[in-house]
Amino acid sequence: MSGLYAISDLHVGFADNRAFVEGLRPESDGDWLVVAGDVAEHFADVEWALRTLSGAFEKVIWTPGNHELWTPKNDPVQLRGEARYLRLVEMCRELGVLTPEDPYAVWEGEGGPVTVAPLFVLYDYTFRPEGTSTKEEALKVAYDAGVVCTDEVLLHPDPYPTRDAWCDARIAYTERRMAELPDGARTLLANHFPLTREPTRILWYPEFAQWCGSERTADWHVRFGAVTVVYGHLHIPRTLWSDGVRFEEVSVGYPREWRKRGDGPRGPRRILPAPPSEPAAAAG
Repeated sequence: MSGLYAISDLHVGFADNRAFVEGLRPESDGDWLVVAGDVAEHFADVEWALRTLSGAFEKVIWTPGNHELWTPKNDPVQLRGEARYLRLVEMCRELGVLTPEDPYAVWEGEGGPVTVAPLFVLYDYTFRPEGTSTKEEALKVAYDAGVVCTDEVLLHPDPYPTRDAWCDARIAYTERRMAELPDGARTLLANHFPLTREPTRILWYPEFAQWCGSERTADWHVRFGAVTVVYGHLHIPRTLWSDGVRFEEVSVGYPREWRKRGDGPRGPRRILPAPPSEPAAAAG
């Protein structure tokens, strides 16, 4: 029986993670795989990983994380911001990998039909630390605490003036596309960043939450008919429930992280057909 699986935060720049990806195989013929961002930092590594996965799975659907959007000084591809993203989209199309810019695929297997919507929505600094009410205040708290995302140096928003302005544009674009779905459509929403703030509540460094999403997407799972929401970014793989909707973090993370959880990295998480029920952790 074929299924729809999801994984994120592969970080194949690490040799152990690269070997893990090289060994990934579908459970059954016809399996689909959603890759929810942070494949790698260097363009060539992203291309290698998606080429490898697209050669193994029936269909691969990708949405970027923040790491793909970085422009490291030692990457031969020095495109920045939106131009880098669009080059990644072009590369995916060359490989037959679907992106947030392509028509949404519909899973017709068991548990379907479900429209699989890869979302590219950034963050807008609205997951702010307690006691702050503006982006400027939130950033000051983070800098004072020494908890600052590398995006501030390597993720350029060009041609937008700021990353949150780029986020505004992506939210508007995504809402237009989702509004075009048929009434009553059931969806799988896949975004690198959490769509609600709740998953960030257990971060060891709460100041980091401002680089993790937007308050403006908090009701998307209800508005857009989600049966499941897939995300990554936090490197805290777990299942949450909100409004009867399953939220699944599917991150692999860095070797130092997955080694603490077991002998090897966690493989793709089956999304459809839904796995046996687990004790639900309330997400508000």
